[in-house]
Amino acid sequence: MINKLLINEMKERVFVANLALPEAGLVKLTWGNVSEINREAGLIVIKPSGVPYQTMKAQDMVVTDLNGDVLEEGMKPSSDLATHVELYKAFKEINSVVHTHSKHAVMWAQAGREIPAYGTTHADTFYGVVPCTRQLTSEEVTSAYEFETGKVIIETFKDGALDPLAVPGILVYGHGPFTWGQTPKKAVENSIVLDEIAEMACVTEAVNEAVRPIPQYLLDKHFFRKHGTNAYYGQI
Repeated sequence: MINKLLINEMKERVFVANLALPEAGLVKLTWGNVSEINREAGLIVIKPSGVPYQTMKAQDMVVTDLNGDVLEEGMKPSSDLATHVELYKAFKEINSVVHTHSKHAVMWAQAGREIPAYGTTHADTFYGVVPCTRQLTSEEVTSAYEFETGKVIIETFKDGALDPLAVPGILVYGHGPFTWGQTPKKAVENSIVLDEIAEMACVTEAVNEAVRPIPQYLLDKHFFRKHGTNAYYGQI
């Protein structure tokens, strides 16, 4: 039996997280989506496809099973659902996924470039470069585009031996950013950080063409003072 209270709570969190995207300047029109997973209940809740943020309601959020099959009558889920599903299957530690077309992150995705860790603002959230996937092939795009988008993200993390909690986001070549986290709020926060550091990196390279990433010891200091067993930043 589907737990209506649980679903309504998930819908509210996903709704609020989706509204946070245009509020943060990460989304124009309907260019973004947030989802949340509850693995024990076997549920995913995601934004409906193509619905304007100004008219969207919490009850419009779409409920699916862990394979992305819709469980309730209503609106169609985001067209990016299959990507979210694949990320949830591969990254067991995460509970929320965000996709946007935020301007500065998309600039790097369109350039097909990873974002180097040029400063401590970057290092506070991302332990090293923000990776960029390879370009999808014609066959991947035409056969199962959103599914293959998830697969190429997973491939990039596997090839780079990356930890999805230490690097909570990626750029999909020619497309845009995906981020994730252990809550919808945190996943949105990671999208905000990603777009900020994308802009900072772009201007940094314009100011100094010879700029180099920060040294490993500084990267380590800033990341691990916020993350891990010895973290001491904030009221913890």
